[in-house]
Amino acid sequence: MSDMEKKTAEAITPAPQRNSTSSSDGVKAGTNEEAFEVFKRDGTGVDFRTVGWIQASVIFLKLIFATGVLTIPSAMYVLGAFPGAINVLGWQALNTYCAIIQGNFRNSHAGCHSIADMAEHVGGAWCREVVGILFLVTFAIVGASGIFGASVALNALSSHAICTNYFMLVATIMVFILASVRKFEKISWLTWGGFISVYVAVFIVVVGVTQRDRPAAAPQTGDYEFGYHVIGHPSFVAAITSVASIFCSGAGTSAFLPVISEMKRPRDYNKAVYLCMGIVTASYLTFSLVVYAYCGKWVASPSLGSAGGTIKKVAYGVGIFGLLVSACLYVHVAAKYLFVRILRHSDHLQKNTFVHWATWFGCNFAMCVVCFLLASGIPIFNYLLALAGSLTFAPLALGFPGYLWIYDHQHYRKGGVLKATAYWLNWLMILLAVFLTIGGTYGVIQQVIDAYANGEIDKAFSCADNSNSS
Repeated sequence: MSDMEKKTAEAITPAPQRNSTSSSDGVKAGTNEEAFEVFKRDGTGVDFRTVGWIQASVIFLKLIFATGVLTIPSAMYVLGAFPGAINVLGWQALNTYCAIIQGNFRNSHAGCHSIADMAEHVGGAWCREVVGILFLVTFAIVGASGIFGASVALNALSSHAICTNYFMLVATIMVFILASVRKFEKISWLTWGGFISVYVAVFIVVVGVTQRDRPAAAPQTGDYEFGYHVIGHPSFVAAITSVASIFCSGAGTSAFLPVISEMKRPRDYNKAVYLCMGIVTASYLTFSLVVYAYCGKWVASPSLGSAGGTIKKVAYGVGIFGLLVSACLYVHVAAKYLFVRILRHSDHLQKNTFVHWATWFGCNFAMCVVCFLLASGIPIFNYLLALAGSLTFAPLALGFPGYLWIYDHQHYRKGGVLKATAYWLNWLMILLAVFLTIGGTYGVIQQVIDAYANGEIDKAFSCADNSNSS
């Protein structure tokens, strides 16, 4: 058989699937486990599959935790403490559910490295391209939020010594260097330090706000409006933007998928997800409620600036490494998708060749450039995250996982009451994603237009500081 005939035969051969009759290790009897993995362990190239489940959980924590916790307190001011808390619990529960769906689908269908591969499996080549572009746009936006957060930290530490855009450029260069670390196993050591960095920084602010008689940004003499509400009364535009921000704070679950392909035991994925999302949900809820309770309407965005100038510098000094590592991870997962997509059927994928390294560095550089341009064009932290939550994360991390579940559970529609209920609830989740996409995107765009009109944002690529805008 000629090489062309072999490739054609491989292309039309159905991918092996794991199912409920699998053996104890999750692999169907007689199925070649290597067929499920993008990175092979054949001893001839670089071994990418070196990540343990605890390491994976810390990577997931760092992907989710840093930027989300910095914006939820100001979202609570808009919604009120009670609706804000319900949103945190509800969205994190849904995000956890969607993360498990994606991991189970990946571990049941061969060759899925990213959510775009899953899209090809359920919808063909055109679906892969649409979802792949959506994935890249998503992590370009959240990568921009990480770069913007790091630039705010540099501004705070230097007392605005130079133009904000120069700090964004400095942050982008640092992110490029960190993101260019090739394997998740190596990045996982950065994520330990990054997670501890941001967690301690947020804890410092939480303690700091409780030690003040008045919020740092409030008038320090005379009467003032505190702005704490158990239930807020926002406009639709303000409410949907805040809801999208809270949803976005835990919606980066599609970034978990490339990590599975580098895990020693992909079947340990669910344990890593539950540990990660349990810590994230508890931290988001407690930290955000305390900061909002003590700052009210005077909460800063990002929230590390909520306890006054001195605490702000201390918090950003401690947390800047974590902000950089977050942006590094966002860029890395997007670049890894491009890298695998370009070299997947090439010998260069797992060999230390010039083409391998040039492609890897090129993918990272391209993503960093796009992130820098976005951070400079929409320089308000909340709006960046809300835009990601509505325009891209809603279909990618909420709607599409619902369809993946439906694809694998078509028989539930005609099952018993519980199975039929689960089936239609997943369709309801898809409708919720459509609503959040349309309504949230409209709300964010309107708020960005209003911010430019009233001078809250000076202009794109300006040197104005928008770090305290909420």
